[in-house]
Amino acid sequence: MKLEKIHLLNYKNYEELSLDFSSQINCILGENGSGKTNLLDAIYYLSVTKSAFSSVETQNVRHGAPYFLVKGVFFREKQHYTVSCSWQRGQKKQVQNSRIHYEKLSEHIGHFPVVLISPDDTDLIRGASELRRRFFDGLLSQIDPDYLIDFMSYNHLLRQRNALLKQFAERNTYDSDLLDSYSDQLLDVGHRLYHKRADFLEIFIPHFSRHYNNLSGKKEEVGIRYTSHFAEADYRSAFYKAYRKDLVLQRSTRGVHRDDYDFRIDDFPTKRYGSQGQQKSFVIALKLAQFDVLRDKKQLKPILLLDDIFDKLDDFRIGKLTEMVVQQSFGQLFVTDARPERTRSIFGNIEGEKKYFVVQKGEVTETSVEGKEDQPNQQQNRQQNRQREPDNVAEE
Repeated sequence: MKLEKIHLLNYKNYEELSLDFSSQINCILGENGSGKTNLLDAIYYLSVTKSAFSSVETQNVRHGAPYFLVKGVFFREKQHYTVSCSWQRGQKKQVQNSRIHYEKLSEHIGHFPVVLISPDDTDLIRGASELRRRFFDGLLSQIDPDYLIDFMSYNHLLRQRNALLKQFAERNTYDSDLLDSYSDQLLDVGHRLYHKRADFLEIFIPHFSRHYNNLSGKKEEVGIRYTSHFAEADYRSAFYKAYRKDLVLQRSTRGVHRDDYDFRIDDFPTKRYGSQGQQKSFVIALKLAQFDVLRDKKQLKPILLLDDIFDKLDDFRIGKLTEMVVQQSFGQLFVTDARPERTRSIFGNIEGEKKYFVVQKGEVTETSVEGKEDQPNQQQNRQQNRQREPDNVAEE
């Protein structure tokens, strides 16, 4: 699977941009704050219909613009697919695949898988359990449509149950039968999610351990422990016994929304005892294992996005990643870096098709492998090539 082209209108700091990509290695170079990450985020958006960095659409539109459009042409299994994602103030987000509208955005998830590795990934270790659940839920949703359906159903039921608990508190009322009806549904769906999460880790951990050993030189043992209320033999009765606590706190205190993944190094918590180097290796191994699982389940190589990670890695770990590129472990690769000379040094001697793009304040210039600048890539004649007017952008 490849992303051949991308077209942006008013996406973050890009007023208008059209690029053609290499099917193998694409290096996006420029100073910090120039828009390199925004370009990677646009690619991510095409895959999962949302930004990797902001869940609020108003933060994704260029300042002062009423709408944005992200459009890309994918090549997969001998067919081309044109995917467009558009949003306009006051209207619902629109997503199309080859001019076919999705009734539900979830229908798009998993068709064009992508893996993003960024400097903030260590938050998976240091941050709250919600971040770790989000990582594994996002991966499971891309490979198992039934999981995504159950996951969305669980969150809907959870919101309804929590709203009911707040209603009881505000009105000083209580209806045990009504609360039981929500609880029973929540427990049934949660039990299915628990088993799918637990079963998935059996597949995921071998990939993760292999990548960590490769990145660290097999210096320590790593593991992931999945903790859940549903692992308890009496999870259902324990849920009902928590009613009093739920009523006081006005929220559901037990369920798979409280699950966590305990990351371990030599049987100690990675969060507390892992060095910076170990934590970096840990999260990169997590993302590379994500790549492997998606590749195996989808029978294609996901697009891999590496966002400014070379500043965070030592020469040994950079060398290990480079070896994987040389061995063609990955498919299409996008790399951002604020130091062009480093990127050219890393990828210059690697065989394969490469393109280099230089980003400066939302303007992108494509350069040759040798670094000779060509004309700015489709930035000129902007008015002549302007897409539809804002009031029609949702119909793109």
